[in-house]
Amino acid sequence: MTKDSQLATWEVFIQSKPGANYIHAGSVHASDNKMALQNARDTYTRRGEGTSIWVAPTESITASNPDDSEMFFDPANDKVYRLPTFYVMPEGAKAI
Repeated sequence: MTKDSQLATWEVFIQSKPGANYIHAGSVHASDNKMALQNARDTYTRRGEGTSIWVAPTESITASNPDDSEMFFDPANDKVYRLPTFYVMPEGAKAI
């Protein structure tokens, strides 16, 4: 068995402009978060594509299982209090 000689893997998320969502750009190898940010900047924003970068250790990311999507993302149709039609607009109110 061959031992992995790579540094830790970090996931990179880039914000293209202030207020925009962060989008997963890819992964980099780094020994710590400072190096991960520098490697992410050098790899994914060389042409000024972003205004902010997030990096997270790959081993810290947990994902849901697509096979559990029905249970995990079960709609809340039985919770009518979450619907705007459940509330009565008070008379004379201009905005709530």
